[in-house]
Amino acid sequence: MRLFNLGLVDWLDSQLLYHAQPRAGVECLNVLAPREPYVCIGYHQDLEQEVDLAACRELRIPVFRREVGGGAVYLDGRQIFFQLVLHRDNPLAAGDKPQFYRRLLQPVVDTYTDLGVPSRFKPVNDIVTEAGRKISGTGVAEIGDYLVLVGNLIADFDYETMTRILRVPDEKFRDKIYRTMRENLTTLERETGHQFTIEELAGPLIRRFAEVLGPLEPTELGEEILRWKRQLEPRLLSDPWLYASLRRRGEQRTVRISGEVSVSQRVHKAPGGLIRALVETREGRFEHVALSGDFFCYPAEAISELEQRLRGALAGDVPAVVEEFYATAISGRRVETPGVDVGDWLTVLGLPGEDRPVR
Repeated sequence: MRLFNLGLVDWLDSQLLYHAQPRAGVECLNVLAPREPYVCIGYHQDLEQEVDLAACRELRIPVFRREVGGGAVYLDGRQIFFQLVLHRDNPLAAGDKPQFYRRLLQPVVDTYTDLGVPSRFKPVNDIVTEAGRKISGTGVAEIGDYLVLVGNLIADFDYETMTRILRVPDEKFRDKIYRTMRENLTTLERETGHQFTIEELAGPLIRRFAEVLGPLEPTELGEEILRWKRQLEPRLLSDPWLYASLRRRGEQRTVRISGEVSVSQRVHKAPGGLIRALVETREGRFEHVALSGDFFCYPAEAISELEQRLRGALAGDVPAVVEEFYATAISGRRVETPGVDVGDWLTVLGLPGEDRPVR
């Protein structure tokens, strides 16, 4: 398998490359770090719901929407990224997503242990220290016929900037996020007291991945990958892509509230991530449904399909609609939402279960 051990790269290349490689038909492992800081949001997230864009402009930090699920995160050169691109027919890609995570995150778990921080895999897709603190962010995307596993080794982390770029209701809540993040997310430097170089991180990581992937051949980026990178850049930097979730869902339209019409917004923390629902009902029927959050869904377009199926459904029929959604193939594939099940969707839709209005 090809290995692209690239060291420091432009922040945009740190995202564009793994979007381009599946389209170029390349199986590979990337190991790299961004030269400049940026904010990256998940495929299903609502940009204006998650990110304080004014703070990003003030700090001159760009924002990028990836084709991988999960949450908004602040990224910089104190984290080294691994990006594994596998064709879905590769035996290593066999099984469901939880099995895929467990199999291919083991090299990362072993690398942390090699670096002096004994760690373990925690479903759905976390790597945690023995004390239970998260120490790596990971995710999987389906791009064409390829699976892309992305994640990082966290040498150090800027908790203050991460907290500042998040959209929060008030400063008291922001302070709470900061303190909670410090308590539950750790780094190699905090755990060992050692400042790691990129080379010190890349070497053990590559060796551990080679134990699972087989021999890794150091390779230069070819013209086909670079051609796809240049082709993708305008679309993935465009406003329609960056704001896609908000515009697709039409949350800006005005709804007159009456005795027959209600509009609600709920949030629910499922094991697989946070899910949000904006729901308009009229006489017990779902007129409009918009779903977002930091969960993972395969295939990615299946969430749009679920929204469409829910629109027009009577509230009493919604459980059956959601059950059928999981039983029906979308784009020729079975729907997977690791850590999010039928009960989680019913909770966030208010049918039944406790909900928390978003403020």
